[in-house]
Amino acid sequence: MPQKGRVVFSKMEEVQFGVAAATAVAALAERLGAERVFLMVSGTLNRDTDEIARVRASLGPRCAAVFDRMPPHTPRRAVIEATEQARAAHADLIVTVGGGSITDGAKMVRLCLANDVRAPDALDALRPVRNADGAFVAPPCQPPAVRQISVPTTLSAGEFSAIAGVTDERSNVKELFRHPLVIPQVVILDPAITVHTPEWLFLSTGMRAVDHCVEGICSRAANPYSDAQALRGLSLLASGLPRVKVDPADIDARLDCLLGAWLSMGPLAAGVPMGASHGIGYILGAAFGIPHGYTSCITLPAVLRWNHSANAARQAMVAEAMGHSGEDASDVLRAFIASLGMPGSLAAVKVGPAEFDRIAEQAMQTAWVPHNPRPIESAAQLREILQLAA
Repeated sequence: MPQKGRVVFSKMEEVQFGVAAATAVAALAERLGAERVFLMVSGTLNRDTDEIARVRASLGPRCAAVFDRMPPHTPRRAVIEATEQARAAHADLIVTVGGGSITDGAKMVRLCLANDVRAPDALDALRPVRNADGAFVAPPCQPPAVRQISVPTTLSAGEFSAIAGVTDERSNVKELFRHPLVIPQVVILDPAITVHTPEWLFLSTGMRAVDHCVEGICSRAANPYSDAQALRGLSLLASGLPRVKVDPADIDARLDCLLGAWLSMGPLAAGVPMGASHGIGYILGAAFGIPHGYTSCITLPAVLRWNHSANAARQAMVAEAMGHSGEDASDVLRAFIASLGMPGSLAAVKVGPAEFDRIAEQAMQTAWVPHNPRPIESAAQLREILQLAA
């Protein structure tokens, strides 16, 4: 019986890599005919470096306003604050320079502008709905009309996704909002601008990209298209991240990491779901404020260990792509994480067994846990994984 599958390509138009962000943004704004460019940027980059000033200077009078106050995990209140500023600026293009929280925030600003959302509670109307086949899709709503260009400074790779993660402060849960047109139209991968990213953030978000690759490779739904991108992406990350750790000024290594992060999203683009590492990670991030890069460092080796009986051959592909053919993938990842100086346990981020029941119950409600390669039927099984990560 031949393998069946379906790959749906996104609405992204282009990716530019190895180019200077300011120059590329200005050229794109001119080409798109944008006159009111709204910048959503890292506050640290804006205050402590001249990178945002360069972008503003390159845009000249096209720059309408700058927002630099997006907190981690993209809380609803900040999304509304940015939306109101973009609305007042009459934005016709949004450019983000920063990490995943800023990128996701801009996606939601565009949806809020299109649907006249003006209060945090009003985001409820944009929550995804489950269709007949069980998949989550965007509810009936107006599509984003304002375009987005993203310049990532971290490696979580959310700029390659048509999903925005936003934290609902009422429940402290990070929700996934979806619309095929929220994906940025253009992504610019400028390795030079990432030298300002704190080492822990660059390396840990690199582990987030590794998590994308590994859970994509190990998925029951993996296909040749997703494998080709995830395996190459994992190889680039396994090589690039240690080189950046040794020499933060290594621009070639940084570009390898950016390209690896891009390729890490191949499985999701091909309809391959993530598994329990991502499901647990969402809860650790929203409920405990743990950066998502750290959550991947903590959960991924434990999930691989727990899944081993269900996908040993796939895990062998992971070890080989990381340059350790024949070794146990969980052990390879634990050693790799330690070599980067990243936390490798829940105890390292001060999450103890008293919290495991709550984490497990909440993770059962996430979109990814039902797709774990070894079926998870109860919170008790998730608790087993948490104990492996303790």
